[in-house]
Amino acid sequence: MESLLDFEKCVNDSPEFRLDLERFEADVALLETQLDKVMRLCGKMVESGQAYNVANQLFLGSLAELFEHHKEDGVITNCLSQFKQGLHEVLDFHTMLLDQTQRAISQQLTNLCKQFLPQLADTKREFVRIGEDLETAVLKNAQVPRHKPADAEQASHLLLATRKCYQHFALDYCLQLNTFKTQQRIDILNSVFSFVNAQFTFFHQGFDLLRDLEPTMKVMAAQLSQYSGDCASRRKDLENSHLLVQQRDASGETLVSWCPGSDDIILGYLFKRSRRKSKTWKRCWFSIRDNQLIYRKSHKEASTVLFEDLRLCAVKSLDHLDRRFCFELLSVQKCCVLQADSEHVKLAWLSALQGSIDMAYRERGDAQPTQARPSLFISPMISLTSLCCLMNSRVLQSKEPLPPCEGNNSSANQRTPVLAVAMQGAGNHRCCDCGQEEPRWASVNLGVTVCIECSGIHRSLGVHLSKVRSLTLDSWEAEQLKLLCVLGNDVVNEIYEALCSERGRLKPTTESPRAEKEAWIRDKYVEKTFVRRDGASDSKQHEVDKAGLRLYRAAVAGDLVAMITVLAQGAEINMCIAEEEGRTALIGAAVGGSLLACEFLLQNGANINHRDLRGRGALHAAATAGHTGQVCLLLKRGANQYAVDESGQDPLAIAVETAHADIVTLLRMARMNEEMRDSEGVFGAAGDDQTFQDIFRDFSDMASHDPEKLARRRFSHAREGDIP
Repeated sequence: MESLLDFEKCVNDSPEFRLDLERFEADVALLETQLDKVMRLCGKMVESGQAYNVANQLFLGSLAELFEHHKEDGVITNCLSQFKQGLHEVLDFHTMLLDQTQRAISQQLTNLCKQFLPQLADTKREFVRIGEDLETAVLKNAQVPRHKPADAEQASHLLLATRKCYQHFALDYCLQLNTFKTQQRIDILNSVFSFVNAQFTFFHQGFDLLRDLEPTMKVMAAQLSQYSGDCASRRKDLENSHLLVQQRDASGETLVSWCPGSDDIILGYLFKRSRRKSKTWKRCWFSIRDNQLIYRKSHKEASTVLFEDLRLCAVKSLDHLDRRFCFELLSVQKCCVLQADSEHVKLAWLSALQGSIDMAYRERGDAQPTQARPSLFISPMISLTSLCCLMNSRVLQSKEPLPPCEGNNSSANQRTPVLAVAMQGAGNHRCCDCGQEEPRWASVNLGVTVCIECSGIHRSLGVHLSKVRSLTLDSWEAEQLKLLCVLGNDVVNEIYEALCSERGRLKPTTESPRAEKEAWIRDKYVEKTFVRRDGASDSKQHEVDKAGLRLYRAAVAGDLVAMITVLAQGAEINMCIAEEEGRTALIGAAVGGSLLACEFLLQNGANINHRDLRGRGALHAAATAGHTGQVCLLLKRGANQYAVDESGQDPLAIAVETAHADIVTLLRMARMNEEMRDSEGVFGAAGDDQTFQDIFRDFSDMASHDPEKLARRRFSHAREGDIP
């Protein structure tokens, strides 16, 4: 226990007591300063929290207004209502937390200070004053002469009384100091405990609340997934419609389009001449509906019937006016002169008006309409010569969609989870950089697993150094997952931490602060401080050339450990090797046939379309060597399958010449998929062919997990014409 002031020493007023007293007083003063600081900062925190609650309340109010836009959807409205209620409850919990914090910190510590510190200050003043009186009495008693016994007796009595009074105040002062020292520990601990308990209650209530909202969130997630699919489909339809409307006639004639589902015969803008001012023309929106000619002067005004019954009207073209493309409607009561934008639009209106008049005469008064008439809408987009195409598109769009193919997804459903496969790599069950167990993130290009905190640091390095993905949330391709298992934390750490002990550097642990982990990761992967390098050579350029050649040879041999070692030592991944006709390491990997070497180089920034001095790239090399897995991988990563070498051969021609059936099939499928996608136009489905993607995925899985099934299958040159 902490030592307190000794009352015996207090009575004796020894120097040791004086030193202990000064230390106690210093501790009390320091504690008082610290308590004031804590209470002041607590007050600021509570004020900030209250301001946060006010702003959050306003934010929730704006969200409530936003929710009104979805009130027509019952599921969404129910979910949003529960979310709103939950957020308000969280806000109430936070208000309670602030109130409990203020009571726990400010009120309890304020009571401690008000209860002891003022009384301590008063007692200390009296103690100091009586101490000064005692010093004066001692001095007077010492100065009384021998021959004055009366004065000596008086001085002795004064000294005795003053000393007793001093001892009394000293004991009281020591008692108050000891009591404060004892009580402050209890009050401070109680205050902190109350604060932590309030925090615990706040987060526990929030956890319970969010757990109750979990079913609603699942419903919302399912609804969002459905909406995402609907939105993508709707957006695709809108894009097709947009492209359809954008088609222009090469002749430059005035444009029209069909508008089904409307009662209007024809729609569009025409200029109307004022009956009072013959030189005044106004552009209005006209339409023919129910045997009436209707127009609107602007979108803000209601429609006006210009002619009640077109059967009582006659229409004729006006060629004698100064203005072009004019025609006239006459009835018994009035006439009206209109102007179109072009001769074609004028003829369309004349035909529509005359046709409407003829149809009105032919229709029987008691006949019921059996079919809606198509509408002709005058617009600045689609030409008259495009109407045939538009009608054909109507037919295409009216067809019933074909039922989706029932693909066999059993293999996809039975795939081993990515996390379980990744943990099979050597050392992958612990974070590569801090050692935390059960990491859930991985760097694709480095081939290591990391914890969530280290993954954030890896992301800050940039994707050119580390490409981070989740082992539980993201999708992984077969090549990437196998690369993670083959490399793993133990292999990579042997390379990137080779000189760690020699440099006297300690690897951070799970409990290490983030700054220490960040410094370690930057030194390890950016500066490459702990990588063991080869001896110095004659020149820097010679060392670079030597490293590039070693990388190329390791890629040909498929030695991943040697490749990552050379890259860690500073080799350039896209360096052209003069001794190998300007090839890069990726072309060497395609020649050697190592699928993982190709994947590793591509993940680390290899140029997939680089070509050597003979004009051949990695895809040419893989097709020549008959490596089906490499061809599949390179096509997936965007290799140019149309590039030709110095002899004018592309990868497909090479595969046909070397009689590799699987590669020919892959290349022709890829080319067919691109050609179909380019020729689909506005009537086809946008995006990649799903069947094509499924076949490539099967090839990738087979190349990664069962390569013996991709043994070279050649076809006879005598039947090359029968290649599918």
